[in-house]
Amino acid sequence: MVVLEYFSLKKYNTFGIDATARYFVEITTIEELQQILSNPDYPRKIIIGGGSNMLLTDSIDALFIHVNLKGKQIISESPNTVQIKVMAGENWHEMVMWAIDNNFGGLENMSLIPGNTGTAPIQNIGAYGVELKDCFVSCEAVRIIDQHLVTLTKEECKFGYRDSFFKNEGKDKFVITSVTFSFTKNVHKINSGYGAIENQLEKESIIHPTIKDISNAVIAIRKSKLPDPKILGNSGSFFKNPIVSTEIFEAFIAKNPDAPFYKMSDDFYKIPAGWLIEQCGFKGKRFGDAGVHKNQALVLVNYDKATGKDILDLAAKIIKEVKRTFDIEISPEVNLIK
Repeated sequence: MVVLEYFSLKKYNTFGIDATARYFVEITTIEELQQILSNPDYPRKIIIGGGSNMLLTDSIDALFIHVNLKGKQIISESPNTVQIKVMAGENWHEMVMWAIDNNFGGLENMSLIPGNTGTAPIQNIGAYGVELKDCFVSCEAVRIIDQHLVTLTKEECKFGYRDSFFKNEGKDKFVITSVTFSFTKNVHKINSGYGAIENQLEKESIIHPTIKDISNAVIAIRKSKLPDPKILGNSGSFFKNPIVSTEIFEAFIAKNPDAPFYKMSDDFYKIPAGWLIEQCGFKGKRFGDAGVHKNQALVLVNYDKATGKDILDLAAKIIKEVKRTFDIEISPEVNLIK
């Protein structure tokens, strides 16, 4: 384990922001993680995984700890289900593809989401009608204050929409080292009800889809809408879809009767942030090297040499205009690191 100085993070964030870390270290064992967390020489420590859900707003005087723990292990198995422990440094999409290749179902709707497995619970990532919490059993994490390895249950993680214990009272207090999932084996629950998936399956004349068919459909949809961060810097969806009360929704839909929406309950509705942003005229617009993607208004992009501040300024401009136009607040889904 070697601590490097003045280290470029350009390859460690999918936005491709060329920010500099004062210190950087890569850890490959839990023991290394515990050791570096206990080191008092670095008062500010920032944990990074796949770098897909963060925006580096500047060069940062901190120790960046890249969690690169690898491996997958079967914990328990029955005729219809299997529990598998996945280490935090495993690439999320590659892990999902491995599960599908082994006929393990449950995460196929979340194919092609960028990032690593260890950061997925923080956000309770989700796509096309499925969230991480639907397959989540527990996770192991090192508690930063005393470096103890602890297990957190699904209940303790307090998952919400793009939210969890790790973004609230547990923020900056734990480093997730592994996640245990429960997969189906023989009888899979196929989640094909999401409109875009239904359309893609119909286009391919698939009537009784397998988990592999669902994954292929999701990959095709994502590739048609979302830019490859290896080609065009981005962090996927930059904004959360706002969830509003029935009162706010009714006022909104009265003025915008053609707007798409999803009823969450009798009290709350979800409105697609991408639609709001597109209606405000931002889709496909470029502001220097920062811009809004031409196919998906939720995605902010770095065309070449945009700084974190450039992306942040654009986000603020979008938030302000959506509020002015629709009187609805939208907020970033990505973590802003300053």
